Amino acid sequence: MSTGFGLFIVFWSIILLGFMLIGGYFMFRKFLKSMPKQDGMSDLDWQDHYIDETRSMWDEETLRLLDELVEPVPELFRDVARRSIAAKIGKLALDQKASKISQDLIIRGYIMATPARDHKWLIEHLTNKGIDFSAYNSLLKVSSKS
Repeated sequence: MSTGFGLFIVFWSIILLGFMLIGGYFMFRKFLKSMPKQDGMSDLDWQDHYIDETRSMWDEETLRLLDELVEPVPELFRDVARRSIAAKIGKLALDQKASKISQDLIIRGYIMATPARDHKWLIEHLTNKGIDFSAYNSLLKVSSKS
């Protein structure tokens, strides 16, 4: 076996191992979310519960706003992001005993369901739409570094 071919095999093995580790990490995270908690329901069960309970509270305008907010998410992960954000919004709506999903609930739920790195984009998007976000400054975690 030549040295070049041996190096190719070693390099390819490292690449395959890296892909398997990355895939395993995401599968393990999904597995942990599907494990039942103390109350007998998993995080995914609660997510489905909140979405089902609040399905009738959504209207076309609020669904459109949610779709706009998840637009920067890569298409492969967009449905998962939409469901997790919608579940957080639904939980807030049920906690507040709201009769319908409002723009305020969507923005609040989006801020609480997304990592802080996405808040800068949210501020930019709300500013472009002419929506005042000053009421949410206490929830926003935007670093001054760019």
